Amino acid sequence: MADFKRHGARYRARRRAVDIMFEAEARDLDPVGIVDERAQLARDPENAVAPIADYTRQIVTGAAEKLDDLDESIERFLSDDWELGRLPAVDRAILRVAAWEIMFNDEVDGPISVVDGVEMASQYSDDQAPPYIHAVLDDILQAQAANAPTKEDE
Repeated sequence: MADFKRHGARYRARRRAVDIMFEAEARDLDPVGIVDERAQLARDPENAVAPIADYTRQIVTGAAEKLDDLDESIERFLSDDWELGRLPAVDRAILRVAAWEIMFNDEVDGPISVVDGVEMASQYSDDQAPPYIHAVLDDILQAQAANAPTKEDE
């Protein structure tokens, strides 16, 4: 078992967001609804449900709201041999969480999202996932950097 104690709160929040996004897709539920349900359950200590971190809620809500934009960006950078709908659901969840951070959260440096996404892929998915997840997230990061306003634009 990996030592998750070496990871900070944001990594743990990302990991929980991936779990929730995966569960939502598998159960065909609204991921924000799952967050709300877990938060409610966590209020009672007898339920043994971990509280939902604010950052997990922010990721899940943001990814749910921007799902079409995320999927479009991910599909844009998948190789011709891959289709988003044919990827394992866990890989889609990882890609969506990391892509949301890269595209919509200026508080996190993009390379951190890429590294954490690849690490989660190596933990949760098969051996094929980390290289292509790295490539897709890196391409999304590069596209964001190319579209970022420069000081001259401000």
